[in-house]
Amino acid sequence: MSKRILIIDGHPDAVAEHYLHALSTAYRDGAVAAGHKVRSIIVSELRFPLLRSQSEFESAELDESMRRCQADLTWAEHVVILFPLWLGSMPALLKGFFERLLRPGFAFPRDSRGWTGLLTGRSARIIVTMGMPALWYRWFFRAHSLKSLKRNVLGFCGIGPVRMSLIGNVEGIGTARRGDWLARIQRLGHAGH
Repeated sequence: MSKRILIIDGHPDAVAEHYLHALSTAYRDGAVAAGHKVRSIIVSELRFPLLRSQSEFESAELDESMRRCQADLTWAEHVVILFPLWLGSMPALLKGFFERLLRPGFAFPRDSRGWTGLLTGRSARIIVTMGMPALWYRWFFRAHSLKSLKRNVLGFCGIGPVRMSLIGNVEGIGTARRGDWLARIQRLGHAGH
């Protein structure tokens, strides 16, 4: 069965040579080949100011590009978020994007008395590249930033289940292993996972 899939490429550098961009393309190629409908957001191509106050978060106007991003998220049944691990977390540009995108009244109720995410009915996959071994990040650092994104951002907005793919030692794994990961990510796209 075909799915509506939104791919969010969260690398802050739009240079095409980044391995993360190749992973994004591999997922897209697999999904399209399987007949899924796919849309993409490349965060590095967007221009938006960072939020600097609670009142901006609650009521700042969205520009047309961010309204399109919200429309894409509303359209999607499955969301794929890719980013490189920087200083143990997602890059600041991606965090700023989520703060602009996932606003009160869109992603969760404005009323703070209850907690019911408004984006239910969507699943997600997070794909992260990192310099350290993925096992080291999972066990020693306890993958704290991924758990926060999964529970405190996506889960809070009603998105779930959320699955994760961690690609460690990305600079040192070699061409063959990079190819293996590209093929694995393409298979995930084909399956709509």
